[in-house]
Amino acid sequence: MLKVIVCLKQVPDVAEIRFDPQRRTLVREGVPAIVNPFDRPALSLAVRLRQEQGAEVTVVTMGPPQAREALYEALASGCDRAVHLCDRAFAGSDTLATACALAAAIRQNGFDLVLCGKHTVDGETAQVGPELAELLGVPHVSGVSHLAWQEAGVLVCERQSDDGHETVRVTLPCLLTCAEHLAPPVPVRRPQLEAARQREVVQQSAADLGLSEQDTGESGSPTWVAEIRSLPPTARPPLRLLRGDPREVAHELARAIREAQAQRPPPVLPPLPPPAQGAKGPPVLVPIERSPQGGLRPGTVELLGAAADLARRLQGEAVAVALGGCDDSTAAACAAAGADVVLLVEHAELARYSSEAYAAALEIVITRLQPAAVLFSSTELGRDWAPRLAARMRLGLTGDAIGLDLDEEQRLVMLKPAFAGHFVAPILSRTRPAMATVRPGAIPARAQDSTRRARTVQLQLPDLPPPRTQLLEQKITVDERAERLLGAHTVVGVGYGVGDPAHLPLLWQLADGLGGALCATRRVTDKGWLPRQLQVGLTGKVIAPHLYLAVGIRGAPNHVVGIQRAAVIMAINTDEKAPIFQLASVGAVGDFRDIVPQLVQQLRSAE
Repeated sequence: MLKVIVCLKQVPDVAEIRFDPQRRTLVREGVPAIVNPFDRPALSLAVRLRQEQGAEVTVVTMGPPQAREALYEALASGCDRAVHLCDRAFAGSDTLATACALAAAIRQNGFDLVLCGKHTVDGETAQVGPELAELLGVPHVSGVSHLAWQEAGVLVCERQSDDGHETVRVTLPCLLTCAEHLAPPVPVRRPQLEAARQREVVQQSAADLGLSEQDTGESGSPTWVAEIRSLPPTARPPLRLLRGDPREVAHELARAIREAQAQRPPPVLPPLPPPAQGAKGPPVLVPIERSPQGGLRPGTVELLGAAADLARRLQGEAVAVALGGCDDSTAAACAAAGADVVLLVEHAELARYSSEAYAAALEIVITRLQPAAVLFSSTELGRDWAPRLAARMRLGLTGDAIGLDLDEEQRLVMLKPAFAGHFVAPILSRTRPAMATVRPGAIPARAQDSTRRARTVQLQLPDLPPPRTQLLEQKITVDERAERLLGAHTVVGVGYGVGDPAHLPLLWQLADGLGGALCATRRVTDKGWLPRQLQVGLTGKVIAPHLYLAVGIRGAPNHVVGIQRAAVIMAINTDEKAPIFQLASVGAVGDFRDIVPQLVQQLRSAE
């Protein structure tokens, strides 16, 4: 019988979270708790496997007594058994300590397939799944959006990538993290829920799992939170509504856009000095990522500049790590972005990406170089294998950081957003090197200096373990314009109110004319009008452009949480009572089909 484990987490409803500025804590009293929305597809898939294949489904959660409600909902959905890891010893666990406790419980139960959500809405790290897979000693596939059984014990998964999707073959036992639309939700009615509350829930403590105080909780957590800060709301001027003739409205909107763009801060920092000579301090490593079109991804460029800044202060070097090697032009681009050294790590198993091979290779590099920090881009790729490496080496990892600094003791301080960006916490690591995935666009890039030169060092690795996942196919569904989104200074948002995908070329034309990028609401990507890589909001990306122009977007909370850090928001909508106008400084009331063509023409005439 197929044994399936589902990992659930109960989280507070993000919309209800408040912050106590006196105590510097989150106020959770009275805040309703819900099953993490990203865990629901995992639960739905497990129930489907139970119905179709007779699988035995066990659901596991770790949390305080009230977290049992999430288990009752899972039992009401059709799960066979529920396990609650509940012990004061678990309090304060970071992702690795959480994965350690879950792994102990899952090993006791036995499993063929472990299912997790892609990430949680409170921490947003996407780390527990890959860390758990490493601790269990099984392969994993992240962001699975489609699943098929090729033969007994063999799965073919379609997973989300930064550029489209990939098809991967994996053999049981394994772990999958589930994307939002993998399986439809299972409806739960009140009678089913009341019946589930009468069923047994197995409660286990740290001692029941054979864990000591050093294995879990704060003692077992390699990262710790210095404090929690509430991000102040972005100051916005009073709303100015534009009505009337579309040509006049477009003229005023174009003028407002030009004024806003003229006020934006410089997009890049000054160039770095030449590479350090005779550096004696520890290096800072950046595993590089390349785009399908060639060249470095923008997030890698930003990280190399940040690594160089940190390395100077540590009297060390910034090292670009090219797993699988790279050509001369890529090495030159690394140097121009800030690398002092380009390390070519070569092995046959690194020719194609696998999280296991990449983690094993970088473990060897870290052991040899003893860096102070390792910085990954918070892309689909970086969030897939960095947690696996962290668990492999028992290192602390901060996910999706938006800022980096050194404290007085020369420790890396990583600023981590949480609860849809409402709060930020400085995170430090008890282990060395400190590790972080960093959100692309969060750190200003340095101006590129093509005259900088970096040392190139080759490293031939000994045998690596063969990967237990096989990449069968890669499909690129987005072009280089999608890569501009996270670091764009101007973003045009497309809502369902545009009515028809036939209007998208006009909106791409507007975004290109503004030198910016295009994004979409969830309904737009659900309809397939734009790829999911362009989705912004609670279940998509979080962006912080200088100017955000919403077209046909009503302003639902699930989208607004993704744009609230924009400095200036403008909107075009037929309904002047649309919630988006509550955030906007300029609002054009009217049909975008009349206004946008005039706006494009106005912007062109100003060039």
